[in-house]
Amino acid sequence: MTQVSDYYRIILRPVLTEKSTEEQERLNVYRFEVAGSANRIEIRAAVEKLFEVEVASVKTMVRPGKPRRRGMNHFLTPAKKIAVVKLKEGHKIDLL
Repeated sequence: MTQVSDYYRIILRPVLTEKSTEEQERLNVYRFEVAGSANRIEIRAAVEKLFEVEVASVKTMVRPGKPRRRGMNHFLTPAKKIAVVKLKEGHKIDLL
C-alpha cells in the first residue's frame, strides 16, 4: 500500500496559467507538474487519493528545457513532465 507522502512525491505542483484555468472552468481538465519517472497509473492514483475525486483520463507530456545563458555560460533549464488530468462529471478540484 502506498503512503500519502509517496503521492506528494508524484504530484509536485499544479500548473496555473491562463490556458489551464480556462480548461478547468470549461472542460474540467487540470494540469499538474509531476515527477519525471511517474507513469499514468501512478498519477491517476495520486490525484484520486489526494483530492478525493474520480479521474476519467490522464495524458502526459514532457516540456523540454529552454536554453539559457548567464555570461559566457550556456545551459538548459530542467525539463518538466506535465500531466493533463480530466475528471469525471460532478467532480471538481479547488486549487485556489
